Amino acid sequence: MGTTAKEEMARFWEKNTKSNRPLSPHVTIYKWSLPMAMSITHRGTGVVLSLGVSLFSLAALLLPEQFPHYLAMVKSLSLGPALIYSAKFALAFPLSYHTWNGVRHLV
Repeated sequence: MGTTAKEEMARFWEKNTKSNRPLSPHVTIYKWSLPMAMSITHRGTGVVLSLGVSLFSLAALLLPEQFPHYLAMVKSLSLGPALIYSAKFALAFPLSYHTWNGVRHLV
C-alpha cells in the first residue's frame, strides 16, 4: 500500500531540515542580468497598460461628458511644455517598450 500525502510531506520536510536546504531561492541570491531586468520591465509595462486601458474605458463609460470636453479642460490648464512632454513620454513608453520587447521575444 502507498504512502499518504501527509506522510510524503512529513518525509520531505524531515529530509529538508536535515540537509539545511533553504526554503526557496530569494531574489537577492540571483545576479541581475539584462534579460531578467527586461522581463520584469515587460511584465510591469503590461500591468500598466492593462490598468490604463481599463481605467480609460471605465471613465469613458461613467463620465457624463464626451472626450472632447475633457480634452478642452486639459488644454485650458496651460501646462508647460516640460510637463506635456513628460506626460506624452509616460503614455508612449509602456506601449512602445512592451510592443518592441514582445516582438524581440517572438523573434
